[in-house]
Amino acid sequence: MLAAMDSTSLTLRPASPADAEAILRILGETYETTWKPHLTAEARARFEAAGRTRAYVQARLGHFHLACLGGEVVGLVDWRDDFIDALHVSPRAQRAGAGSALLRFAERRMAAAGHAQARLETDTFNSQSRAFYARHGYAEIDFYPDEEWHSGFTTVLLSKPLG
Repeated sequence: MLAAMDSTSLTLRPASPADAEAILRILGETYETTWKPHLTAEARARFEAAGRTRAYVQARLGHFHLACLGGEVVGLVDWRDDFIDALHVSPRAQRAGAGSALLRFAERRMAAAGHAQARLETDTFNSQSRAFYARHGYAEIDFYPDEEWHSGFTTVLLSKPLG
């Protein structure tokens, strides 16, 4: 587990084209450990056949920022305007500070761009994610069916004032 590593080795940096496979690895690891166990067989098959993760990484690669521990890419964040599209940390590196550092970084960048709030979504079943965001000052402001992925999950919209 990477959490035992010296936290001073944590660095944040923009992603480069060479990081695409590391980003896909982290997204795959978090899918396997977080969402896949909660999806129906039909929803799993639909998601895995769609290829949307690779298309997302290809489309947004220049917008990702990465957390590295000891030189290894262990986390990522991607946001547009005031909305965090993705914040993922490899299960092997969770609780090492990478997620908190990425979240603070994105929030500072959003505030510097003039946004008064940060918003993001998670799922009601994801108690680990919900607790993480609550610790960082996010409030759950709305609940609605997942219509983007058709997972059968209920999405939670969270918000935090910036500044």
